[in-house]
Amino acid sequence: MGMSSEEEDSTSPKDGEWPEVEKAEKLARGAALKWASGVFYQTHKLESLGYYRIREIQRNSSIQSRIKSTVQSYLEGVSMGLEQLHSAMADVQYVHQALGSVCQELASNANSFQNLQSLREVAVEYAQLGSVAQALPRLFSVHELLPEIFDLLQHQHLLEAHTGLMDLESLRDDILAQLHHHNLLSSSHLASIESYFGGLPRLNSALAQHLWHVVASGMRLVSEDPPLFVSALRIIEREESIDAALLLRAQPPGFLPSGRPKCWRKKFFQVIQDTIVAARFQAVPNLVQHLPRHLASLQSSILADLCVVKDLMAQCCPPHYNIISAFVAMYHQGLTNHLHHILTWDLDKQEIFALLHWTIHVYPSPEVMTHPSLLPEVDASTLGPLLPTDTVDHLEETYVGKVQANIAQWMQKTLEIEFKEWFSDKEPEVDSQGCFQTSLPIIVMKMLDENIRAASLISDTLRQKVCSMTLRELEAVLGSLYDKLVEFSNEHQQEPAASTCYTPYLLATLNNCLTLSTSISALYVNDMSPSESSKMPLALNAALEKAQKKAGRLLLEEMLADLQPSFAQLPSRRWLSESQLMTGVCEVTVKHVRSFCKAHKPISKYLLSESEHLVMSQYVRALLQKRMVCQNAEQRGQMARRMLQDASQLKELFCTLGLAENEQTLKVIDDLQELISLKDPSMLSLEVLGFVTKYPDISDDHISMLLELRGDVSKEIRNSVLEIMEQNPQVLPENYELVFSNILVPAPELPFCLGKSKCA
Repeated sequence: MGMSSEEEDSTSPKDGEWPEVEKAEKLARGAALKWASGVFYQTHKLESLGYYRIREIQRNSSIQSRIKSTVQSYLEGVSMGLEQLHSAMADVQYVHQALGSVCQELASNANSFQNLQSLREVAVEYAQLGSVAQALPRLFSVHELLPEIFDLLQHQHLLEAHTGLMDLESLRDDILAQLHHHNLLSSSHLASIESYFGGLPRLNSALAQHLWHVVASGMRLVSEDPPLFVSALRIIEREESIDAALLLRAQPPGFLPSGRPKCWRKKFFQVIQDTIVAARFQAVPNLVQHLPRHLASLQSSILADLCVVKDLMAQCCPPHYNIISAFVAMYHQGLTNHLHHILTWDLDKQEIFALLHWTIHVYPSPEVMTHPSLLPEVDASTLGPLLPTDTVDHLEETYVGKVQANIAQWMQKTLEIEFKEWFSDKEPEVDSQGCFQTSLPIIVMKMLDENIRAASLISDTLRQKVCSMTLRELEAVLGSLYDKLVEFSNEHQQEPAASTCYTPYLLATLNNCLTLSTSISALYVNDMSPSESSKMPLALNAALEKAQKKAGRLLLEEMLADLQPSFAQLPSRRWLSESQLMTGVCEVTVKHVRSFCKAHKPISKYLLSESEHLVMSQYVRALLQKRMVCQNAEQRGQMARRMLQDASQLKELFCTLGLAENEQTLKVIDDLQELISLKDPSMLSLEVLGFVTKYPDISDDHISMLLELRGDVSKEIRNSVLEIMEQNPQVLPENYELVFSNILVPAPELPFCLGKSKCA
């Protein structure tokens, strides 16, 4: 279908109506000119002008034919659409006329329909009367059925009794639903129906009571009378189905009878949980049944109950009950609550240990929750710990505190017994090496080892806490040991006869300290980092060294007390002429050093070295006491020779006792005699300077006493020597062993002077 020329003229745009067309045409012409100028810019391409013209004419013809075809197809589609619109309009007009006629007929017959309302009401009333007529036999039998159902309950016929209960409840609920549906459920009607069915609540309560009794006895019934337990479960599932149906029907604006939903499945699990708590978690440990025994009883009963559930009860319960998982969770929660209740008691350390060990190790072990009889149905990994981490930490801290108090008490008691033993007339026992010892380190380390081993059975954390605590207690007991040594020394000084074995017990104490040091390193090596495995804590090491040094000083003081009479006569004219004084010193030294052999080698070697240093220092100190001043050169020579003889005798003595000469300090006596034997006092400045360089800890007072001992040093030479010392201050080299710092000299005598007022 084509369009006439007039239509084409009428639809064609006027000049200026479509500026986009004009703009597009200009752009096309510009592009064509640009293309042509680029193509024919070269002269040799002008020959192809005819070819390009023919090609463009053909191209334009093709484009125009496609445009005409497209426009023709578009016009045909428009024509077809117009025809369909005309047809649809005619159909709509027909339907409109038909609906109008129907409305007129309905309006004319409205009165006839109103006459049918009375017929409808009669039909509804007839249907209601028919329902009532059908229900009358059942209604009349209600009061006869109730005693029969109660009798069934008494004889444990639960399913039959529940069937009768369901029938009566269904009859009552249907009547109430009908009244509610027809808006006839008034309060008076509701009261009448509830009065008529008044026995149903009592019957329901009686059935529930029987039911929960059966459920509570389920652990026994699944092995003795499983059908009864299964009957209870079937009743519960029936009630759950009825609850679900009534809830679905009771969606607004439905009707839900009173007492619904019963939720007996939820009640089933609640009764089981209450039964578990009452049966297993109400027992209270008393004086007879201690906590460890109570936990052992729980262990056996829980395992036995879960085995019954897995092997028997799971076969009776529906799969969706997940009865094994439910029982495990209930036992776990009940046990958790029970343990928290136990934690409110005042538990001693054994009970706390038993509780921690059972909770952390026994409960999740194959002895209880991962027992082979329970696998693979029971997955203990999903339960979590019985006690939270903070509660376990608190228990561990409480345990450590109680253990600490017990250890402190026992250590103090042991130390008191040790202290009393020091005053006995019997020497301490000797070990396999013939060294003195007492039972103190054995008792102490055994106590600590037992507590650390016990703590390691709980956790590494508790073991570390106990280790830290025992280290502190060891430090405390070593401090008490030091105090006891001081008290022992004071008692001995006041009444020597009361402690006849004074030296042996001091040696035993030194050996005990060495044993403790070795035992501590061995005991705590696993609880220290690799860098500290060979070390002790600084505070503990300091306390141990303090006790050792105190015992060693007391031994040396005892030796010094015996040496004092001999050194009190030195120097003297008798000393210059006789060797008996030094012989007495050697005899006392030998007596004490030989007693040191009852100490282990590191200690005996230390005591020997300290004894040699003591003899040297007391010898030098005696020389500096101004007891004697040389009168002439002959006396100075005699003193120098005596000093050489004494030094040689003492060196030989200590070499015999086991101290090498290069480890001795007696060479000081040799060096001192050189200052005494020097004949020219003017050379003293150089000699003293060399002496001070060799012994940098010597003081001006020491030098003054030595110069005074010579008896020939003038005031000018003395001042010169002291001035040289002042001009050449000495610095103690590293690792220098002090010689003169521990040797006290008498204070210089101050010149007598009156008060200032009298001087003025």
